[in-house]
Amino acid sequence: SDTETSEKIQKSGVLQVFASLLMPQSSCTAKVANIIAEVARNEFMRNPCVDAGLIPPLVQLLNCKDQEVLLQTGRALGNICYDSHEGRNAVDHAGGAHIVVDHIRSLCSKTDPASEKLLTVFCGMLMNYSNENDTLQSQLINMGVIPTLVKLLGIHCQNAALTEMCLVAFGNLAELESSKEQFAYTNIAEELVKLFKKQIEHDKKEMIFEVLAPLAENDVIKLQLVEAGLVECLLEIVQKTVDSDKEDDIAELKTASDLMVLLLLGDESMQKLFEGGKGSVFQRVLSWIPSNSHQLQLAGALAIANFARNDGNCIHMVDNGIVQKLMDLLDRHVEDGNVTVQHAALSALRNLAIPVVNKAKMLSAGVAEAVLKFLRSEMPPVQFKLLGTLRMLIDAQAEAAEQLGKNAKLVERLVEWCEAKDHAGVMGESNRLLSALIRHSKSKDVIRTIVQSGGIKHLVTMATSEHVIMQNEALVALALIAALELVTAEKDLENAQLVQILHRLLSDDRSAPEIKYNSMVLICALIGSEPLQKEVQSMAFLEVVSKLRSHENKTVAQQASLTEQRLAVES
Repeated sequence: SDTETSEKIQKSGVLQVFASLLMPQSSCTAKVANIIAEVARNEFMRNPCVDAGLIPPLVQLLNCKDQEVLLQTGRALGNICYDSHEGRNAVDHAGGAHIVVDHIRSLCSKTDPASEKLLTVFCGMLMNYSNENDTLQSQLINMGVIPTLVKLLGIHCQNAALTEMCLVAFGNLAELESSKEQFAYTNIAEELVKLFKKQIEHDKKEMIFEVLAPLAENDVIKLQLVEAGLVECLLEIVQKTVDSDKEDDIAELKTASDLMVLLLLGDESMQKLFEGGKGSVFQRVLSWIPSNSHQLQLAGALAIANFARNDGNCIHMVDNGIVQKLMDLLDRHVEDGNVTVQHAALSALRNLAIPVVNKAKMLSAGVAEAVLKFLRSEMPPVQFKLLGTLRMLIDAQAEAAEQLGKNAKLVERLVEWCEAKDHAGVMGESNRLLSALIRHSKSKDVIRTIVQSGGIKHLVTMATSEHVIMQNEALVALALIAALELVTAEKDLENAQLVQILHRLLSDDRSAPEIKYNSMVLICALIGSEPLQKEVQSMAFLEVVSKLRSHENKTVAQQASLTEQRLAVES
């Protein structure tokens, strides 16, 4: 494998001679294969090996019975495939992978040292053959290599080299979606957890983690891992590493807590660990929130957000004081805080605020005030969650909506964020919150605050959103403005060209029935203003509205008749 020697071998033309020496019956075959394996450890020698026509005879040798020939042939093919597109293609073309998979299958249950050595080489060869190549990984998956490798791991778990090869092969294959379905039909979860419990060295644990993370993205495997006892292993790692400042321990703490959060993304695995809020796992995760480790605070808040995915869990958690813990956590991160922790804690609060019965409890606990401390944040992910949390909290809570809607600082910030064109999520949520403040408060003071802050034009623009739900929220808010404070908002509505937009919405066949209905309700309210009424009259609304009397949706048709009457009277 010495570079200089390899160069001389390449120049001498001896590689072409090797092709004719790779005969099953020849006594020097194993030595030739060994030389090829050694020279192919040099990157620059892999393509010359392919060009010399060595792959077809090497693949043919895989059919031979001699252990040493098989071993050296497996090494030679594995090394030629390493990071070499040409090498892999040639092996694929010669059908080498199929023969190797068959060998692994037939040797799988043999535990003698020679068989284990051969298995290690063959697994390594498949790993090099398919590494970072989706097509070849799919090919191996279709050959059924996954159940074989899982079985191999179970039988040979005492053999470190072979176990390591299996883990790297799993890591390769586990990224593919199709592999996860196959893994789910094996006992991979049980085998990996069993193996994990035996590990002491950081590197070995890290290797298993690298397989667990992609596999745990599959909901079936999540549940299998929980049932196999992975959670207990992860909690133990957290306990051992939480106070350490060693680099390896910090890395392990992060990986273990991240994986814990990932397991909670599955509905069944999450519910199993919640155990009605009495589960020891749930209780342990709660204890992470007041921790001094940012990593654990983050994982704890994300875990709560994941537990808060159904009403029952949310109601239980709010009744048992979780809100105060999250507010205390946020308080620790107001000034120059950790953005990921802020984002996670706000996500948890937003989810907890979804059930109707939680809203008033959370408002009286001071959640709105705690969230408003982050109004100054310049980080879009935090802004996005802050807006979502407030919007959830004020849903059908008139008093809270009025209080927030009269908060000029908040409204001014919302108007500013309504123009955040680089951050569509923040822009959308700001618009939705502006609309929600009006819809839930039905308050003249709130409307006046929004008019003074220049928010009307954004609500008019929102009525043209591509999302029907947002269009609708905007139209309902605008109808309330027109009903309660038309004179105050008149100028802004005119400047924002609301009447032209409504004409467009009513004329467009693609507009949803509720959009047409609310547009007509709004038109009827707008004609109470002289300048806006003139605009309506100048735009032939009667024609558009009379067509809608025969609309297939009865509510739309009825509203069209009423609107037509109103317009006829006014004209």
